[in-house]
Amino acid sequence: MAEATRRLGPYWTMTRSQVYRELPALAEGGLVRVGKPGPRASVPYTISANGKRAFTRWLNEPARIGQLRDPVALRTAFLDYLSKDTAEEMFADATEQHQEALAEARAAAKDYADEDPNAAIAMEFAIGYHRSALSWLKKR
Repeated sequence: MAEATRRLGPYWTMTRSQVYRELPALAEGGLVRVGKPGPRASVPYTISANGKRAFTRWLNEPARIGQLRDPVALRTAFLDYLSKDTAEEMFADATEQHQEALAEARAAAKDYADEDPNAAIAMEFAIGYHRSALSWLKKR
């Protein structure tokens, strides 16, 4: 989970509960194998040959853009219902969060540049997203 979050987190959200909820269904479908329980009842899973084939098929399907859901943009549509102080605080907090996320995405892209160039290229999406959000926030 930690590696998935490190590699995918800047542009793909997932929670531990989502992942662990899906694993038994994937095992039942023969896409992953269940290992022997480890410490603190942890259960390791590994992808099966069928899982690798299914993953490859999924990767080769046409990709559609994701749905954008941004709570700051949503609240901006209703600024008339927010106090000026609340709106300013929201924009300042969002700016700080996007600056931090941008710095993390840049560092991750740099880290991946040699070890996994494709991950570095994907990280450029997160970099562009946060740059765009910061540009939009500056206009507020």
